[in-house]
Amino acid sequence: MAKGLLLAGEPMGLFIAQSEGSLDSVKGYSLAVAGAEFNVATGIARLGHPSSYLTKLGDDPFGKLISRELKENGIDNSLVFYSKERRTGFMLKSKVSKGDPEIFYFRAGSAASTLSVEDVEKVDFSRFAFMHLTGILPALSDSTRAAVKLMLKKAREAGIFVSFDPNLRPQLWPSQEVMVSYINDLASQADLVLPGEGEGKILCGTEDAHEINAFYHKLGARSVVTKCGPTGALILHEGKETMVPGFVIDKVVDTVGAGDGFAAGVLTGLMEKLPIEKCVERGNAIGAIQCTFVGDNEGLPTPAQLEQFMKTHKRVQL
Repeated sequence: MAKGLLLAGEPMGLFIAQSEGSLDSVKGYSLAVAGAEFNVATGIARLGHPSSYLTKLGDDPFGKLISRELKENGIDNSLVFYSKERRTGFMLKSKVSKGDPEIFYFRAGSAASTLSVEDVEKVDFSRFAFMHLTGILPALSDSTRAAVKLMLKKAREAGIFVSFDPNLRPQLWPSQEVMVSYINDLASQADLVLPGEGEGKILCGTEDAHEINAFYHKLGARSVVTKCGPTGALILHEGKETMVPGFVIDKVVDTVGAGDGFAAGVLTGLMEKLPIEKCVERGNAIGAIQCTFVGDNEGLPTPAQLEQFMKTHKRVQL
């Protein structure tokens, strides 16, 4: 049996506004599941690859919804732990026709924020060939920061390929200084780092993709792929830089989840041993598809849907 991919994070209940307007004025919401790592796991599963999700949920309706969604998407939930004292986090997201939606979290003190080194000790790391982390889980608490530190140690000992997406959530950190220091330390321990240009401005002091790549390579990352929005992504791999163009879409509906779709594309490409350029091309395609859907993960494609999109959509002219 092929070794799979391990993810860890906080999935949440998601209320999506059914009409445009401020969150305090919207009358109706639809219910879904959100969470960067949940989106990545779903994308990987839909493309036919095994993934396992390490998290902690409350014994409540959101926790039951998330557990069911994991199972229905073919994601292994044997590493989902439950808290009787804490609740599952949830969030509100506005509907917009342009720009980024308004987000409001109800996640302080959530069950996931109590994920601990004791939970990590229960994981058999020999089951996995890949591990994907983001900067969200360590932002939640001292407990989750210790858990992530142990995960990296155990992954290294097991020879697991580690990918890391900064996925900045400044509102969750004690300060920007703490966030930058911790995120860059995690990135220095990864085999692959997936920053965005906007994140580069905060983390590296520059929005220049070449400089961001060089910054993380110097820190210790073996490969860096900086996301450049609709233009595409710039790869630094084995000392060589390559720009992979994005895909042209008619209309951007919602950008939330595009970076997670990108990560799912790159990671499944690596799991299939594709050249890095092909992995990133797949990532660009899924990121573009995600931008045409309102939900955070509804647009994540099957292999047939992905192939059809890549056949019928033009690349951005660089």
